[in-house]
Amino acid sequence: MALGFLLYTALGVVALMLTTWVISLALTNASIVDLVWGFGFVLIGWIARFTADGVPARQNLLLVLVTVWGLRLTAYLTWRNAGKGEDFRYVKMRQYWGPSRFPIVSLATVFTLQGVLMWVVSLPVQLGQGDDEPTSLGLLAALGTILWAVGMFFETVGDWQLARFKASPGSAGRIMDQGLWSWTRHPNYFGDFCVWWGLGLVALETGWPGVIALVGPAVMSYLLLRVSGKALLERNLVKRRPGYEEYVARTSGFFPRPPRPLRSAS
Repeated sequence: MALGFLLYTALGVVALMLTTWVISLALTNASIVDLVWGFGFVLIGWIARFTADGVPARQNLLLVLVTVWGLRLTAYLTWRNAGKGEDFRYVKMRQYWGPSRFPIVSLATVFTLQGVLMWVVSLPVQLGQGDDEPTSLGLLAALGTILWAVGMFFETVGDWQLARFKASPGSAGRIMDQGLWSWTRHPNYFGDFCVWWGLGLVALETGWPGVIALVGPAVMSYLLLRVSGKALLERNLVKRRPGYEEYVARTSGFFPRPPRPLRSAS
């Protein structure tokens, strides 16, 4: 298995993140890094497709799956963030480091870090395209595609339900606890989890490269559960959203299940 294509994907990520960083300086808005997160995976997938010598059927499957996921995420975040200015996280960083140091700090801790994570998480898409055995798709590819579809359902429907809830005049100050959000507090993050483990299963058909590729979904799972996903969001919501603790008591934190009835005080 020739691994030269991994260098090309890495160079693509470097070019993308440097370009995004320069644009962020011109716009004084580091939030645009979030908009290229999904697109970066699409770029990696296409670079791998044209530089790796793998099985075309598996290459095309992985390319389609990651492209659909990445473009949907990019389009949704672009629509959601339009006209909202810089995210509060980057505003705080800018205030802390000051205008002279923030550009270099953001390059290292925001753009470079996200680029590295993007490349690592995308290992199933890369390594799954780079091996020429087995020569046809099998059961793992089918199971992976089904799991990916489950993830896309939770992400897409969850985002749509939340957007519709926020657009309702009567939703101000309320907790979104309907639809998929009554089964899990984070249907979009659970969907991401399924998407990447699904891609991991497709890549796993290649043998040892696929085993190594599982580092990608493992890292994504850690980010979603412990770092920038569920953990970060819930720390903020508990502080500023009345009734959120009650929602936590009756609703699964990640893996979907029917809502738990609250015990009445006696």
